[in-house]
Amino acid sequence: MMQWKFERRMNLSVLVQLLTLAGLIVGSWVNLQRQLDLLGRDVKQLLATQEKFCEKMEQLQERTVAHEYRLRTLEEEIRNSKPEIRNNAQNLKFK
Repeated sequence: MMQWKFERRMNLSVLVQLLTLAGLIVGSWVNLQRQLDLLGRDVKQLLATQEKFCEKMEQLQERTVAHEYRLRTLEEEIRNSKPEIRNNAQNLKFK
């Protein structure tokens, strides 16, 4: 049976390589944390922008419904008006 001997001596190049590897690992971790922070900030900004966009869409929807009611009311008034007013309204051209 063969026994392996482990030498406790480390030469300088192995120590430098281990320290370099440890530095790269720590640097990568710090960079990853920074990237995650930036991503979190971007997501927060995106959510805020989406909220503003949704609010504007709701406002536009409300205005559209209000305009539809106004248009329907005007159409009913034209239908119920005198024939000469009805003819004039039909000849109007909207830009």
